[in-house]
Amino acid sequence: MYTIIDIETTGGKYNEEGITEIAIYKFDGTKIIDQFISLVNPEIPIQPFVVNLTGINNEMLRNAPKFYEVAKRIVEITEDTILVAHNASFDYRILQTEFNRLGFDFERQTLCTVELSKKLLPDVKSYSLGKLVRELGIPMSDRHRASGDAKATVTLFKLLLSKDSKKEIVSSTIRLAPRRQVDKKLLRIIEKIPGETGVYYMHKEDGTIIYIGKSKNLKKRVIQHFTSDNRKSKKIQEDVHSVSFELTGSDLIAQLKENEEIKINKPIYNRALRKTIYQYQLNSFKDENGYINLKIEKADARKKPITTFTNYQQAKNSLFKITETYGLCQKLTGLYQTNAACFSYSIKECAGACIGYESPESYNDKINDFLKKNSFENHNMLIIDRGRDVDERSVVHIENGIFKGIAFYNLNYQISNTSVLKSLITPMSNNKDAQHIIQSYLRRNKVLKIINLDA
Repeated sequence: MYTIIDIETTGGKYNEEGITEIAIYKFDGTKIIDQFISLVNPEIPIQPFVVNLTGINNEMLRNAPKFYEVAKRIVEITEDTILVAHNASFDYRILQTEFNRLGFDFERQTLCTVELSKKLLPDVKSYSLGKLVRELGIPMSDRHRASGDAKATVTLFKLLLSKDSKKEIVSSTIRLAPRRQVDKKLLRIIEKIPGETGVYYMHKEDGTIIYIGKSKNLKKRVIQHFTSDNRKSKKIQEDVHSVSFELTGSDLIAQLKENEEIKINKPIYNRALRKTIYQYQLNSFKDENGYINLKIEKADARKKPITTFTNYQQAKNSLFKITETYGLCQKLTGLYQTNAACFSYSIKECAGACIGYESPESYNDKINDFLKKNSFENHNMLIIDRGRDVDERSVVHIENGIFKGIAFYNLNYQISNTSVLKSLITPMSNNKDAQHIIQSYLRRNKVLKIINLDA
């Protein structure tokens, strides 16, 4: 199954572009079976030359959905498909950048119709989409608009499939990383790595750890290291002698172990991750009218945050969801700057705290409900998730709001008995990064269950 995609962007600096329009056609090799087409509000201005090229301007996008509002649909329509695009590396990079801003790992296999065309249509004069489809007699409308370009790419791809008599397209051109020859030493290492969730450790010949990472698929992640052309990956490829690993079953456990062990071992190629991994936090304060306000602020170790975020866009998107879920006021959560009623009040999703219609007591009850469910303060709980095999479970222990450590267990008795649980726990540091990892994971993922030890 394939999803043929085209994206229009704002233009601008590398990895700072925003999506202005996206079109996705789900294609079973014969016909289109599903589609998703939408303008997207990038929340940044469009470069003038892009406006001239596409005809999409800032005014057109004012009421368009933001990326986080369409992200779920993109994940669903592309799930278990191969992503196909004309110059796939560009569209795939833009999508990954947008999902990274949301704190979500978006990974798909890709096919590039530029590369396929060069192999299967060697005699055409140009491989730019417009000139190529014109030379092949493929009808095209709305050039430089996502829907028109994606629809033309569907027809082009269908032609390429028919021309591939040896059926080499999938086997020879699908890639997640740039194709490079992997030397025999690295191939031997890859053979021993499983495609499971865990933490991996890259060692020099003398056993020194030079890099620590985590992944939901260890083999795939190590292969990415060994096939990437970036500067750090090339150095790792030269220095690595062996890779050891520890399976965790749970991605939460893997993230916590990675964070803890990078800080302890300080591997030379993990310099960036030794620092704090979150940049923004959510704080609260009571205004002069007695209402509890929420505010996104830069990370500040002197303040005790409610929760933390990797970047501002992730913080803003999460606060929109919090405001909607708990019926809060956009003005009092800092999402709508006004001296009058907030936008949510106009659509009856805010009870009027912004204009004094809802009492501080009633509004603060909703805030406190949110704080109770999302703050670790005074919490005693166990977070239960998958283990390393079907009979095992993992546990994250929080005591009086302090992260104590992790463990694996097979019997409920082992966690219901306090002394046994404490003997199972591997102690870990209760640093701000660990708390961020736990809170962020619980916001974005479902765990098997949470046991409240105060109940």
